[in-house]
Amino acid sequence: MSPTLSAGPLTLRALQETDAADLHRLINDWSVVRMLSRPPFPYPRDLADAWIADTRRQAGEGSAFHFAVIRDDALIGCVGVSLDRSRREANLGYWLGRDHWGQGLATLAAGRAARWAMASLPIERLTAFVAFDNPASAAVLRRIGFSDSGQGRQPFLSRGGDHPVTLFTATRDAITPEPAPAEPAATPRRTLLVVAAALIDSAQRVLLARRPEGKPLAGLWEFPGGKVEAQESPEQALIREFREELGVDLAANCVAPFTFVSQDCGRFHLMMPLYLCRRWHGVPQPREGQELAWVDASRLEDYPMPEPDKPLIPLLRELL
Repeated sequence: MSPTLSAGPLTLRALQETDAADLHRLINDWSVVRMLSRPPFPYPRDLADAWIADTRRQAGEGSAFHFAVIRDDALIGCVGVSLDRSRREANLGYWLGRDHWGQGLATLAAGRAARWAMASLPIERLTAFVAFDNPASAAVLRRIGFSDSGQGRQPFLSRGGDHPVTLFTATRDAITPEPAPAEPAATPRRTLLVVAAALIDSAQRVLLARRPEGKPLAGLWEFPGGKVEAQESPEQALIREFREELGVDLAANCVAPFTFVSQDCGRFHLMMPLYLCRRWHGVPQPREGQELAWVDASRLEDYPMPEPDKPLIPLLRELL
């Protein structure tokens, strides 16, 4: 089912049967419904019940995820993403009741849903479209990272035919949490030491972890590991990180240094040694909300990764 997300004063949660009356009241408004492509006008009351049931079915199938937008325990609108798995993309849609326009709430709700989708769904981009005469909605998309990608036409049931629309696209790099503030220019740039390991199973597959929603670079896949703390050796940090994040016990004599990455990351310089490990105790479990995948070396490039991890792929592929 659709998860529950927080966005400032808003909560995004799965639609419930008890939302039907409020949903019908809000959407059965010409100023709202004329900007939406699928709903008719007038909007029948029983259609609200049927649509809510359908959203729950779609979420169970994993084909679309719709959220009720809640403020002060009241429904004020909806936002959703519909997947096209063959193209590795999803379409974002949203609406709010007329009384809630012009307060920045659509930007909060749509941006939160977009970040969740990029971090949690098997997609590489988001798409959206807005009616040509809906500049406010177009401005919302641009604020959360979408770019204009052309014009087209879409059938609008409420308007009785096709209507011109503006098309939008957003990549993962464009829709991200707010970046951390830059350090003052006088502050010396530091070197960040991060350690990672490629766990290799008996089938010569490598373990990857997908960064969970809410973290920097959410939705990207990486070799598990983490930051080396003060007074730790890289090996000690690796053993600690795998125990905390994956519930796996690595013995120091079962990990071997393989190669390293040294990369300028702007506010800091990254130094990341990569270790190899073929023996460990326990079954890797996602203890911090991350997704795990055992991947054949020949398919590592199919998994979007942070820039520092990418140079490691050909080296592992050659090794395995």
